[in-house]
Amino acid sequence: MDPIAELAAASLAFVGTHFALSHPLRAPLVARLGEKGFLPVYSLVAFATLGWMILAFRGAPTADLPGSGEIGWIASTLLTVPALLLFLGSLRNNPALPAPGAMAAAAREPTGVFAVTRHPMMWGFALWALSHIVLWWSVRTLIVAGTVLFLALVGAHMQDRKKEALLGAGWTAWEARTSYWPRWGKLPGAGLVLWAITLALWFVVTWSHIHAAGVPAGVWRWVG
Repeated sequence: MDPIAELAAASLAFVGTHFALSHPLRAPLVARLGEKGFLPVYSLVAFATLGWMILAFRGAPTADLPGSGEIGWIASTLLTVPALLLFLGSLRNNPALPAPGAMAAAAREPTGVFAVTRHPMMWGFALWALSHIVLWWSVRTLIVAGTVLFLALVGAHMQDRKKEALLGAGWTAWEARTSYWPRWGKLPGAGLVLWAITLALWFVVTWSHIHAAGVPAGVWRWVG
């Protein structure tokens, strides 16, 4: 199979199985297998399709597009900072995560990154995807980044519907106090500690990109 065609097929399988198992197939499978039986099936399919994507990505051509030059790199660098901030902030007190305290988290007033959007993790992934798309570096990167972007933003919308069914008025009240679309002006109010952790980790992550992908990213493209 053509490497790009294989990557597209793997990406479609990853997205398709994720949505199918998270929504229409979840209830019948849980009814048959139970929650404890469903989770291994879901995880196995997710890891298998993700592994296929990674292998197909590695086998596809690299740097086969002209690139967007320095403007693209500047835009990409700026996008990765709020992407990491939203992701890190989403790891605590997130009512969208499958945790026992979801109802209590949804009852509080939105603060930190949740004042920006009720889906900070998904928007963090979306910004990460956009930071790679704007580089116009390779077709394989566009396919994977486009897959992540679609999965994050459509998945966030579908997650709202699922949470409404599970949590009822608790989630609809949380929706009324928050926004699906980010309120970017509230980013500075995410908290000094979170901003400090984000910037410190951002320097580490972008530096490691040199060794992981062989391409300097962030400020390391211009420094060092």
